[in-house]
Amino acid sequence: MARPASDCFARVVSVAAVAAVVAIGAAVTAQQPPPLAGAGAVPPTAQNGRPPVAQATATPVLPEVAADVAQPRVDQNSMLAHAQLLQKTRLGKIDVYFEGDSIVRRWGATDYPLLLANWKANFWGWNAADFGWGGDRTQNILWRLQQGELDGINPKVIVLLAGTNNVGTAPPSDAKADEVARGVKAIVDLCLEKAPAATLVLTAIFPRNDNIALMSGIARINESLSRLADGRRVRFLNINDRLADQTGRLFPEMFNPDRLHPTVKAYQIWADALKPIFVERLGPPAATDGAPPPTGDPSAAPR
Repeated sequence: MARPASDCFARVVSVAAVAAVVAIGAAVTAQQPPPLAGAGAVPPTAQNGRPPVAQATATPVLPEVAADVAQPRVDQNSMLAHAQLLQKTRLGKIDVYFEGDSIVRRWGATDYPLLLANWKANFWGWNAADFGWGGDRTQNILWRLQQGELDGINPKVIVLLAGTNNVGTAPPSDAKADEVARGVKAIVDLCLEKAPAATLVLTAIFPRNDNIALMSGIARINESLSRLADGRRVRFLNINDRLADQTGRLFPEMFNPDRLHPTVKAYQIWADALKPIFVERLGPPAATDGAPPPTGDPSAAPR
């Protein structure tokens, strides 16, 4: 189907905008990145005991682009995180590469110690590394991948969960849901291009109840994503029936009060579904682990 003229215009406009942003990013990444402590986009709250550091500069506003068009996050914190993640690619052996938004990034982040402990308990010995960044839409993940965050790694397994931030907070139209699916497909295609020997585990977008009316759109997206699986290079993993009932209402203790981000119990369900695939591709976990150190949110106050 031909793209609307507005989509084409957005693509043209974004070229100039992205050129300007890349210049901003180059200036940020040229600085010495902070010591590897993490990568996430949701600043820790006072509840974590680490108030966020205020941003010093205004963030440019970029034009809206389609879900399958790469676009950076231009805030300084995201650029610093990108610099850290580029550094992370060079600091260890990575056999399992996790990519996505905040749901992915919190699992292996130093500023979520309970979730990080669960990550280590499940994945130690498989050289697993977390490259998620909070708040990312498919456009932003595409940009990070295009800018080197998967280059030269050649993982054996890639775990991807993305798209919920594209859905937003209002029920998506069918056209919007289909666009989100195209955005996720673009990430799948790029990952397989950059890591041709990898098995990609495409995880269904999790249920969320910040607005229960979102669930029909999420179901439509997941149905589209399921058709990307070929049983060989791409595996589709849907654990949603263990997180919510048939109407989409979340089971108790599976999600945080925001009804969007999983608790450690939900992460364990995800881990239990992933580990048989890891064993199949990598064998049992080793006694040692050579993955890069975990990272966290650069905006977090010093510990």
